[in-house]
Amino acid sequence: MSEPRRLRTKTWICGTVVVLSNVLGNFFMKRGLPASLDSPFEYIAALFRPEVSLGVALLILWMLSRMTLLSWADLSYVVPVTSIGYVLVALMGRIFLDERITARNWLGIALIVAGVSLVGLGTPQTAHGKTAGAER
Repeated sequence: MSEPRRLRTKTWICGTVVVLSNVLGNFFMKRGLPASLDSPFEYIAALFRPEVSLGVALLILWMLSRMTLLSWADLSYVVPVTSIGYVLVALMGRIFLDERITARNWLGIALIVAGVSLVGLGTPQTAHGKTAGAER
């Protein structure tokens, strides 16, 4: 596999890990937390609930994979492309947590999808200002 294609492939794989670990990490944190926490000790105790612990582990994976992705792709590419996670979070909340999403919220989500599509169709830029498809 050529270097440009390898870089493009690993960018998409890492981007997928960034998005999924963020979405699932936040989902499991929300699902595992009680409705109210009244003291700092309750927050600490909540960390030991299985779903919250899984959420924290996934968010650690999210941060490490995001750092990796940012090490070879431009911020102006990474942030818009990974923002598709906002759409997935809304869908997970609606489907699995029975959260209400208004028409205004759906419109905002549609705008995010449109922006992500515009950025995602472009060529990823490396952190060195070259396109992911360009020879080094």
